[in-house]
Amino acid sequence: MVKVVVLDPVSPEGLKLLEAAGTIEYEVRTGLKGEDLRKTLAEFDGAICRSGVKITADALEGNKRLRVIVRAGVGTDNIDTAAATRQGIVVMNTPGGNTIATAEHTMALMLALSRNVFPAYKSLLEGRWERHQFVGTELCGKTLGLIGLGRVGQAVAERALAFKMRVLGYDPFLPEHRARELGVQMCHSIDEMLPEVDYLSVHTPLNDQTRNLIDRPQIQKMKKGVRLINCARGGIYNEEALLEGLQSGHIAGVALDVFTKEPCTASPLFGQPGVLCTPHLGASTEEAQTNVAIEACQLLVDFFTTGAVRNSVNMAPLDPKTLEGLRGFLDLTYRLGLLTAQLDREAPTRCRIRYQGEVANRDTRLLSAAFAAGLLQHALEQAVNLVNAPVLMKQRGIEVTEERTTDIGDFASQITVEVFRNDKSVVAGGTLFGKSLPRLIQKGPYRLESPLEGTMLIMYHRDVPGVIGRVGEICGRHNVNIAFLSLGRAENKPGGEAIGILALDNYPPAEAIGEILKLDPIHRAIVVSLPPRGELPSWLGVGLPQ
Repeated sequence: MVKVVVLDPVSPEGLKLLEAAGTIEYEVRTGLKGEDLRKTLAEFDGAICRSGVKITADALEGNKRLRVIVRAGVGTDNIDTAAATRQGIVVMNTPGGNTIATAEHTMALMLALSRNVFPAYKSLLEGRWERHQFVGTELCGKTLGLIGLGRVGQAVAERALAFKMRVLGYDPFLPEHRARELGVQMCHSIDEMLPEVDYLSVHTPLNDQTRNLIDRPQIQKMKKGVRLINCARGGIYNEEALLEGLQSGHIAGVALDVFTKEPCTASPLFGQPGVLCTPHLGASTEEAQTNVAIEACQLLVDFFTTGAVRNSVNMAPLDPKTLEGLRGFLDLTYRLGLLTAQLDREAPTRCRIRYQGEVANRDTRLLSAAFAAGLLQHALEQAVNLVNAPVLMKQRGIEVTEERTTDIGDFASQITVEVFRNDKSVVAGGTLFGKSLPRLIQKGPYRLESPLEGTMLIMYHRDVPGVIGRVGEICGRHNVNIAFLSLGRAENKPGGEAIGILALDNYPPAEAIGEILKLDPIHRAIVVSLPPRGELPSWLGVGLPQ
């Protein structure tokens, strides 16, 4: 039974999905931090959180069980994603569940700021009727700048256009044609946008690239009287720069739902004229709370029952249909990684993977990650999987490059890996027989055909009569049964260099290998251990069914 911990309050509608799965047990443990959080996470296979809990690197240190964290919401800055990735833990979020709520709150703040709603109400509470003090401005005809045009940014654009606003956008990942469909005029840079806007709203995650994205230099490029809104993440605006802009009169208004440090109950911005703040209410609607809970729990259910990975911030997406089509190739590339790691124990410096034929049309990122997982599997103490393998390769300075061609060679699909170790390299090529039988079809200059499974004795030798028989005789004397034999020659003529691969039913004793190496035609003999046929690799433990 899979165990899931719920670390922040979520809607019961979502938890019902966990109950209905039948294979998932869950516990609600809120308010955890420090050592209590670390111990709790070590007891569970999956976790659901909102923004309340802080899942730090310390909280994940040494965790060998947790496979997935789902954030019920968009932002994942309360999760140390880099640490989770190093641990091989998938991190997913729910970007769709609170889209409408956040977009509507953005518009609410924009309207309230423009019409002085809060200060006008405050004056009434104080017994004053001061209509002339609170003359506002209309949205109609004004220019709104949007930094980030994901789900929320697009929803804000749609609503702003309904108010007859001119909408400018900056998002390097949104195609021009999609912007035109939305009615948004795209800018090539933020600096191009800033002098034009009457209102500016940001809709990006908080990271090293977006922290203090709008600072003093950017504010100075805006026209006097600009109004700024943030319902995304605190820290995108430099709050000190906002205060200075307000006090100088350059900024007419600031509306913030998020802050650099939260909870935020005291700020120099509070009480300033032209400032409207709310306590992170962007997703706080009954509908959004239910939607993100349902989406988060459904992500967990799908992850543990079908292997689906959606909305991940640290792994390529993987749906059941894609998995079914990739499963055999994932197994193949993993086994090629295991094989090449054992052929030479020296640390690799770089790797090259060539995808040829039909497989070149697949998501090769996942396949390359599977190869890396195999290459590193026995070199590291920690578990290696699809999530952390690319990171671990990068940490060790091992570059992985891909080549792809859809041209069909001798096989419908072929994957060839080359592992470089200083001035030498190891080359191995493989394919699938059917949908699930990995085969080795190339080893260096040699062409052959051998199962990629179990115990393999790989011999390099001169192609002379009697050598295979003598090897077989040695194996027989040591009670080692040969299940399969494959031979290959560098040149298609006798007497030259050759390779032999024997699939063995049991691991040969050292004495047997020693006797084989004493045979005059034998240059080198290596025993390689791969998983048995049909045994899925350990990295499928990220949640894929076995």
